[in-house]
Amino acid sequence: MGKIGQNNHAWSAADFDYPLPASLIAQTPALRRDQSRLLVLDRATQQISHRTFCDLPELLRPSDVLVLNDTRVIPARLRGLRSGTGGKTEIFLLREETENCWWTLLRPAKRIRPGDQIEIASATGRPTAVRATLLQKNDEGHCLLQFACAGNLRAHLQRLGEVPLPPYIQRPASFRQRTDRTRYQTVYAAHPGSVAAPTAGLHFTPTLLRTLADRGVTLCFITLHVGYGTFAPVKTGTLAEHRMHTEQFSLSAQTAEIINRAKQDNRRVLAVGTTTVRVLESVARQNKGQLVPAEGQTDIFIFPPHRFHVVDGLVTNFHLPQSTLLMLASAFAQPGGIAGRDLMLHTYAEAVRQRYRFFSYGDAMFIL
Repeated sequence: MGKIGQNNHAWSAADFDYPLPASLIAQTPALRRDQSRLLVLDRATQQISHRTFCDLPELLRPSDVLVLNDTRVIPARLRGLRSGTGGKTEIFLLREETENCWWTLLRPAKRIRPGDQIEIASATGRPTAVRATLLQKNDEGHCLLQFACAGNLRAHLQRLGEVPLPPYIQRPASFRQRTDRTRYQTVYAAHPGSVAAPTAGLHFTPTLLRTLADRGVTLCFITLHVGYGTFAPVKTGTLAEHRMHTEQFSLSAQTAEIINRAKQDNRRVLAVGTTTVRVLESVARQNKGQLVPAEGQTDIFIFPPHRFHVVDGLVTNFHLPQSTLLMLASAFAQPGGIAGRDLMLHTYAEAVRQRYRFFSYGDAMFIL
């Protein structure tokens, strides 16, 4: 799908900057998923209230539709040893081009040339029978690797791969392996393919989902496989020049029907995460505000001003300064206008004052 959300306002990434003490970047998840804090922002009154995530059912109506992203994170980080030299290499899987041929981030990449081979290492650092050959590098510095293994590489990832935590989470590897395989994954994850978690969904528990359903809230799902580009900074002079990364998505006939009926009945559609927003708004924009079953790729870039067709409320985490995710949240804070940027930065400043935890393992906010 083509670019959506471009406009003539000359925003730059610096317009979405804010100060954040390093101590507020969450390095570990909350002890219990639904015990994260929840900042609630009422767009109409600009009032902020402070709750706990397990309070979410109290904030929803029985007629609401809650849409979640059921992608599953794959263990996308591999360790390798260069054939011949034994030099240690880190491979981060980005996107499968063809079977067993992946675009990757390779470290260190400068020393490895096309034709060089890497032996994929086990969790204990020993070489395995899985091999990778560097085919080419692109202008972005990504490396195309051809893997040689029995069957598909995906079948080996649970044994050889590590949880692909964001670069701002820095902890011992032993802790990552022990804890993050469960916690850096939503409880409803179903379809493998993401190299980063849809983090707004990390706060839900099976009990909380049952409580929502028992209160009459309709739960439905889309799939968007989150790519590494979700962390990519905006490097262009203006936002209008930025080219968003593409991500694979799927919207089922059942989910499209549920949401279309809710919109016809003037019931609220609430998205869990910016990934869910991107799918719903991509498809609706292509179909005059209606949803239809769809599969494909989206490179939608939403920033102020943007008119939303589907989403009436957003559950999301606190995002990095100058990130495209913060830009989307700012657009949602005042649909169709540009004042949402100031409202969102004011809200983030309040979250800093109240010492909320930020980013992937941090606390959540509910914008309605």
